[in-house]
Amino acid sequence: MRYRAHIVASVLIILAMAGIAAAALAQLPPGTRLPTHWGIDGRPDRYAGAAFALFGPVALTAFVSLLMAALPAIEPLQDRMEASAPLYRTAWSGVLAMMVFAQSMVVAAALGVALPGGIVLAAVGVFFIVLGNALPKSRPGFFVGIRTPWTLTDPENWIATHRYAARVMIAGGAALILLTVVPIDDGARASLRIATILMVATTPVIYSYLLWRRARRSPMRRG
Repeated sequence: MRYRAHIVASVLIILAMAGIAAAALAQLPPGTRLPTHWGIDGRPDRYAGAAFALFGPVALTAFVSLLMAALPAIEPLQDRMEASAPLYRTAWSGVLAMMVFAQSMVVAAALGVALPGGIVLAAVGVFFIVLGNALPKSRPGFFVGIRTPWTLTDPENWIATHRYAARVMIAGGAALILLTVVPIDDGARASLRIATILMVATTPVIYSYLLWRRARRSPMRRG
């Protein structure tokens, strides 16, 4: 089994998260509400009961882990899935780390520890950088990578798009980290964060389409 280590790690992490959640919950008085979501400004903007807030990340981690464990078995293009294994492992590890971080934020609030709000977006930035470094290590498939009509039908488009997306994701991740520490107006910080995330999410798709258009107009492609 190619992903046995990740499956074992997922089970251990889920059990540890559940134990921490139970221990934290036991320390809280009835009716305690804890943050479950942080806005683009890094401040909590959504709250829930303590049990839901603490065990929500546990349930989500279990669901995502089951999904990640199942997808390789149902990928029709098994040889390409194997070629994309480095990216898949990186994404799985990154998601687990983000889930642990999310629960840590909730547990910190439960214990009365005030963590800097911007740390949430900084963590997303680190995730972007790690994932961006792995993006070029993939090949066309149905479940891994940037799947557009143009990348899925043209391996050259796939490779070029993922190389571009890697650069954008790394730059976007670095920008999110810098925006956590640069002393600027909060409104400007939030706007720049939104612009950065939109750039990372949309420009690779646009780039893929433009490559496809250029290829259609190429004399070699027409021949």
